[in-house]
Amino acid sequence: MPSWGGKLDALVENKLTLSHDVAELNLYETFQRAQLVELEFSSPVLTSMLTGKKVMHIDELKPFDYLPGESLVLPANKPMKIDFPEASLETPTRCIALTISGEFIQQTVNHLNEEYPRTEPDEVWEVDVNNYHFRNGLEISLLIDKIIRLYRENNVMKPFFIHKSLEELIVRLMQTQARRVLIDQARNFMNTHRLAFVVEYIRNNLTKALAIDELSNQACLSKSHFFRLFKNELGISPIQFILQERIRLAKQILTNPAKSITDACYESGFNSLTHFSNAFRTIERISPRQYKQQLS
Repeated sequence: MPSWGGKLDALVENKLTLSHDVAELNLYETFQRAQLVELEFSSPVLTSMLTGKKVMHIDELKPFDYLPGESLVLPANKPMKIDFPEASLETPTRCIALTISGEFIQQTVNHLNEEYPRTEPDEVWEVDVNNYHFRNGLEISLLIDKIIRLYRENNVMKPFFIHKSLEELIVRLMQTQARRVLIDQARNFMNTHRLAFVVEYIRNNLTKALAIDELSNQACLSKSHFFRLFKNELGISPIQFILQERIRLAKQILTNPAKSITDACYESGFNSLTHFSNAFRTIERISPRQYKQQLS
């Protein structure tokens, strides 16, 4: 039986559809291997993998693996072909497809631009639906789980809760996309974008004690304005970002067999082994020692 409930109508892409006035949730399960299964949606769609593996064929892109914990945003009427290399009755491939009204997306984008403008005057918030493939952050993972639960529960306030959760999902998605540009391509924009400049400044000074006053001065913004803009655009506070970057650097150091956990701690900007270990475990879900053991 399908884990979502209802009748099993097909072994490939068996679908349960749940409706809302601005969005439709499609729950898919596939129980046998298949290749080049065609799929297309009439509205912008966010798909998210739950279990199993797919191989996606979209336009002229090289086919890519699509795995649990990842999502894909596509525009309306975008054809795709899908392989299911591992699906079986015992280990079905499961995913969701959430189609959202283009008008609702634009209303949410307009509201965000009015209430929370971006850092630079010539930039606006927008949703990139051009084959956007990404790894879910914690906030988006929790939201996807929440939306699935809301669609399936019996609650007189369900339409209201879904509406608010969809708005949050759209905003979190825009923050994720903006964060990818600012973090992954910071060096390319550091001369034209103040936050990109600060991101590079943080990376070049991770071993120093970095205060908000210093970072806001680098961005030529007041402390409160800088803090608010940084969190709006990147979805995390400057302190959280510094911590993530230090852990990222520590992981690089730990890949060197000659380096110890103590080396990684102090060379990545921490001044306490206890703080380093706790921060590492919080972000990576394992201890530095376990991470080092996995590498070896």
